[in-house]
This record gives sequence, C-alpha cells and structure tokens, in this order.
Amino acid sequence: MLINKKWKLNNFNPGKKNDLEIASPKTLDRFWMSADVPGDVHSTLIKHKVIDDPFYGHNDQKCQWIEDQDWWYRTTFEYKDELAVDERLDLIFEGLDTFADVYLNGLKIGSTNNMFIPHTFDVTKEIVDGKNTLAVKFEPVSEHTIHNLEMWGNYGKERPWARKAQMNFGWDWGPRLVTAGIWKEVKLIKANKAIINNVYAKTLSITDNTAEIKVEVEIDNFSNREDLSLKVSFIGDEKVIELEEILIKDKDSFKLEVENPKLWWTNDLGEPFLYELKVELLAGNEKIDSYQKEFGIRIVEVEQKNENGEDVFTFVLNGVKLFAKGANWIPVHNLFASVEDSRYKSLVKLAWEANMNMLRVWGGGIYEKDVFYEECNKNGILVWQDFMFACAVYPDYNKNFMENVKSEIEAVVKRLRNETCLAIWCGNNENHWIHEKKYTMGEVDYRFYGEKIYDKLMPEILSELDPDRLYWPSSPYGGNDHNDPNVGDQHNWQVWHGLIEPRKFGEEVKEDFSVEGVSFKNFKKDTANFVSEFGMHASANKYTLSNNIPEGKYYWGSDEMDYRNKDVHHEKGILLMEGYTGRPENIDQYLNYSMLTQAVGLQYGIEHYRRRRPKTSGTLFWQLNDSWPGTSWSVIDYYLLPKAAYYYAKKFYHPFLLSINHDQGSNIEFWLTNDFREMIEDKISFEILDFEGSPIYEEEFVIKIDGADSKLIKSYQEKEVLNSKSASEAVIRLRSADNLTPDKLYYLRDNKNLKFPECNLEIEVDELNNSLKISSDKHARLVKLEIPQAETVFSDNYFDLVAGEEKEIKVRHLRKEKIKIDDLTVSSMNSKNLSYK
Repeated sequence: MLINKKWKLNNFNPGKKNDLEIASPKTLDRFWMSADVPGDVHSTLIKHKVIDDPFYGHNDQKCQWIEDQDWWYRTTFEYKDELAVDERLDLIFEGLDTFADVYLNGLKIGSTNNMFIPHTFDVTKEIVDGKNTLAVKFEPVSEHTIHNLEMWGNYGKERPWARKAQMNFGWDWGPRLVTAGIWKEVKLIKANKAIINNVYAKTLSITDNTAEIKVEVEIDNFSNREDLSLKVSFIGDEKVIELEEILIKDKDSFKLEVENPKLWWTNDLGEPFLYELKVELLAGNEKIDSYQKEFGIRIVEVEQKNENGEDVFTFVLNGVKLFAKGANWIPVHNLFASVEDSRYKSLVKLAWEANMNMLRVWGGGIYEKDVFYEECNKNGILVWQDFMFACAVYPDYNKNFMENVKSEIEAVVKRLRNETCLAIWCGNNENHWIHEKKYTMGEVDYRFYGEKIYDKLMPEILSELDPDRLYWPSSPYGGNDHNDPNVGDQHNWQVWHGLIEPRKFGEEVKEDFSVEGVSFKNFKKDTANFVSEFGMHASANKYTLSNNIPEGKYYWGSDEMDYRNKDVHHEKGILLMEGYTGRPENIDQYLNYSMLTQAVGLQYGIEHYRRRRPKTSGTLFWQLNDSWPGTSWSVIDYYLLPKAAYYYAKKFYHPFLLSINHDQGSNIEFWLTNDFREMIEDKISFEILDFEGSPIYEEEFVIKIDGADSKLIKSYQEKEVLNSKSASEAVIRLRSADNLTPDKLYYLRDNKNLKFPECNLEIEVDELNNSLKISSDKHARLVKLEIPQAETVFSDNYFDLVAGEEKEIKVRHLRKEKIKIDDLTVSSMNSKNLSYK
C-alpha cells in the first residue's frame, strides 16, 4: 500500500510549538498546504507560489530561510485489514531528507538522520482499525551538525556532518538549496509469516558454452515457520531455468548453469542482453513474498598490471578490454525529489546516442534513483559508483557518525550490487588528493579525517557483501601523488584550473593562470592511464539563459550573467577562449566562443587519449548534465538542450574514430582507432579543401584495423599537402566510403586565426517530418540551429558545412511534444542569422 496521497505541509519556528500537539490526530491541518510525496519543501512552496522560482535571477537568495525552519508533513490513511497472528505491518520510508522524527497516531515511532537509506518501522501494534494519522517532522540541518571550525570542507562547515546530498550546500556549478522532505515513496507493507530480506545474484564464470550464476537469498522468518521454501527462476532467450529448495536456515544459495548464454555487453561491444531473475518465497504452497530483477550475465574486472607488467587501469568486460568513453553524472536537478523519471530516461538515452559506455555517479550528489540504473542496464552503459563523500574531511573520530555511515554503506551496497551496469565502487571524490595538498601547503595541520571510512570500513563491508567488484578508495588515486598519471586514475585539471602537474607527495602545489596555463592543448602532455575527470566551461543555450535572467540583464558582463557562473575564478574561461577563439565582446560571441572552445577542447583531449590506446583506457569528462540553468562544465544544459560539445561527442566517442593529430609547427598525423571487437575494413579519404569548397589535396586509403586497436596511418608535412595555400584558409576532411563513422573536419590553426569568408546559408524545412536541409555557398563555421523550446534535440547541430554541400537534419522532442519549428533560427559564426517563418 502506497501512502502518497493527501499529504499536507506547514512550517514552524524551531522550539516554538509542542511536537506532540502538531503530531496529534486531533490537530487541525485543514489550512496547511497540500504537498506531493515523493517531493520536497522547495517544490511545494514553488507550486503554491510561496516562493519565486529559485532558479530565476537571484531568487535562490530569497529562500535561504527555508533551511532554518521546522517542516511538518501530515496525512491520514485508512486501514481495515485484520492481522493474523503470524502477520506484521512494516511502515517503510524509502527516503527521508534528512533529520526527521516520525509519528503514527500521535506516537513518536522513531527518528532518522540519513537521506540515502530506507527506514522501516514495525507498526503492527500501533496501527488502528480505520483512520490513521502519520506525521513527519524535519528539523534544520544546522541543529544536528557539529560545527568543527578546524575541519576543512568547501561550502559550509556543517556539510561533512550531514548524510545528505553534499551539493545541497552549493557547489561550483550550482546554488545552495538545502532540501528537506519525503523524497521517496512511503509504503505500508503487510508481511505474512516471512519476507525476503535481500537477494544477491552474480555471475561466477563464463565459458564458450555455459555461464554459472550464483543467487544468495536472505529471509526474515519472523513467525518461525518451518515449512518455508524458495523457488528461483531464470528466464530469457526462450529459456527457463527453475530451482526449488526447502529452507533450513535464513540464508540459502543456488547455482544455476545457463547453456549458450547471451552475455551483457556495453553498447560498443555488443548487445546488453538482460535475463529476468525471479525469487519466490513459499509457505507450503502459498507464495508469501517475491523478488524480481533484470539480470545481465557478465564479468567486469579492472586490470591494473598489463601483460608486460606495466601499470594500467583498464576495465575488462567478459574478457574483452574496453576503452571507457563517458562523462560524470551529477544530480539531474537541485530539487531531485520532484523530478519525473522521463528526465532520467532522456539523459541516459542522450548519453547512449553520444556513444558513451560509462557514466560516473559523482560523490557529492545522491545514490541515484532506480530508474537511472535500470536505464544504464538497458542501454549498455557501465556505472562508476562513488560513495557520497566529496571534497572534504569527514569526522571518522565520532562514534555516532561512523555508525550512521556503516548503516549507509551496508544498505547502499545491498541495494545496488545486483545492478548489471555497476562496474566499480569508489570511496570518495578527491578527498585523499586535496587533503594531501592542503597538508603539504600548511593549510591544514591535522590527519586525514575520513581515512577510517575509506581504508577500513568500506573495504571490510564490501569484502563481505560484494567481494568480486573492485573497490577503489578515492578518485583520483594511486602512485606517488594521488593524482599520479602513471598509476590508477587521474583528474586532469591542468586544463581549466591551470594546475602544474605532475607533482609528487610533499611537493609544492603550483598553478598557472595564463592563456597557456589553462589551455586545452595541455592535454597533449598527459600520459594518464585513465582520466576520470577533466573538462571546461561553456555557456548554457540562449533559451535557457534568457528564461532565467531578469529583463534587461541578458547581456555579456551583466551581474546576472555573472551569477550564472558559480566557479570562483571566472577569468579561467576568458583565458581559455582567448587562446582559441579570442575574447568575446558581446553575449552572442560568448555563447559561440565558449561552446566552440569546450567542444574543440574536449575533442582535442579525448582523441589524444584514444590514440594512446591501450596505455590510456578511459575518459570520463566533467560533466554530462546540469542541475540548474547556469554556466558550467556540462555538455547538456538544464533544459536538456545539448551544447556544441555534446554533438561533437557523438563523433569523438564513435567506436570507429578517424582523427587528426596536429599542432602548428608539427606534422599532420592521420589516425584510426577501433573500439569494436571486430576488425574493420573500409576505404577512407583524406581531403584538404579551401573555404570555397575547392580541393587542395586528396588521398584514399584502403584500411584494415583490428578490434581494440589504434594506429597511425600516415604523417604529412603541412607544405607538402597545402600546395602553397594558406593554412588559415584550409580544412581537412576525413570520410568513410562505407559510412561506418561520421565525417570529421579539422583545421590547421586556432579558430581566431582562421580566415572564413562570409557565407550565405539556405534552409528548406519539412514541417510534416520535422526535418530540414541546410546548404551554404561558402564554408560555414559552427552552424547553429535554435528552437526556443526545452528538450528539443537535433540529429546534428553546431556543425561545420563544406561550401556547396547540403546537410539534412532531423528534429525531435525528448517527450514527443509538438515542436515549435516555426520559431527555428539558423546561424553560423560567419553568416547572418536566418529565421524560418
């Protein structure tokens, strides 16, 4: 029974009202606000217009009072069933955010202090026949967190003590909005005789013809019945395997042998096939509980030493070494409790369409909702799962805190270990790395608080509950510096933050805030094994910004535009653009320059890393998505409108990659990279064209490249292929004759030094089919299609168009709403805007 209806919400000043009076069934709550459950306080206040949209302008500053109030939820529900002697009623809150007292019929039945885990209350004796009153009080975080002023943690001293989403307290890509509320479902479950407490299923082995699956089941036999049995079914590929066994104890295990199994693969290596696992608990012939879950047969390992004894960090799926291509995932919204599942499905599908095979759930957000993992399972996307500890030291000296964390880790591991997509557990985000740097520089003088969690508690729990999956203490981690490029994983913040690396433990931390210091060309210096964070800012789309900036403030340099950027050092983005596009002088240039710099910069770095395969074996850039409408490192903005870098990612993450390695003064190298398992045969053309569309040089290659390989095809000197033409007026085009991969265009100079002619774009729109054709008389740089509508996605956008050629584009809406194609505008950096009417 779901208890998600008729909830009411009200606030009180802490200590001003008697809790038992508010919780009492006799309390009149007729004039309280109606509230959605699942939901949160902020969303409820927005719905009732008590507060203005906190994402608009500076409105987030106007609702900071919310975190200082007591918030009460109340509802009533009817219960009529009679309970037998061997039946039990469990009241389950899947998620309470965060410090809550729970009352049933005026009786306080418990308190909670962790938003990440479910809370179950046995209410068999407290339920009444007929109307029941349920009340939940949420107290301010500040009343429950110890303010140790010496403990380091960005965005507030209370943050490390609160087991809630750390980004609630603000981050360098989002505002401070400290949420509260019943953020997941509330259920009343009648248990009959016994229940299934937990199921743990894993692939033990895979051979050419068989796979062995182990299923462990733990039950709670609260009635002490002796006639219990378990039935396990494994269904899929027109096969059904069934086993049944009498239960002698509260734990049992089964081994299933699957003949000719279909394996689960990432989307670049094969089909992510999913079987169905069913477990039924029987008392005699009566089914009293059941468990059902999709299950993929696969084995994921992480190779840390290769066959030559070299340090590597390579994910191996079913015996196949893969190159991890993906991004970091942050919460999909600052008010994530109230977000529809469609937002998750859209974002994971967009990641799939951009050829991503891994997403990293970053450690400052939440252990994601079930829908996220389900969509990753279906779409063949592995998940790097951080535990929720980020950019702080945590009070591992406090007994109560450690007991809370222990409960959290146990619950989270049991919840997520059956997800096929789950590839690795990671203890925290950057805590080891940052503490060592701060200690070296004299900014902190205490030990690494939190190490007992990551170095003892987590590995001990995982060795018992999920021993076959790699546990990685932190990200980054490994070597002589936690960010050592030669061991483990690395965060490359040379680009954007200007860090001077590599360094070693105990060495001074240095930064270079200059055009050269923050430039994306520093990626070429990186020899990392696996890069789990790196990136650079780009503006959100015009529609997103203009809808959240007050009238008269939408211009480059306004305080409102500045407020959209939560990074402390705003000048880094300017320096990055200065190096590649030049400094923007108006809002349109800022949108174009920042987006182009981010797109080309990510392409530059990721293609460098992919050419280094197999020594480098993964790139997870920062970040896929946004939680609010601001300027950030994301490639998809808050309204789910992809930026230029997203469309570039569809090409630079394609499993069959054509790429050019070139910097001014060096040779032009033509490379192929194949991430598929199979060999590829194709005919590839290497062309150089001028901006009028005329050929300067052309060569064709009949190629063969093995699976999981990267190789140089040919190297050219500029002068031998330019035929006296200026490098500032030429473009390289790589094409597959069999259309096995998209065309790629490359320039021989930075964008600010390219001499594009003014071009004239022509468009032809097919409203019936939501498609359009675009052509240009001259080479067009960064052709941009805009429709002022959220969740509108093009088959390609922010692309370059060779003179005299035509490109067809499809348009779709992520939730299949009618597209406002009449409002389409088309522009490029060297043309005038076109509107379609």
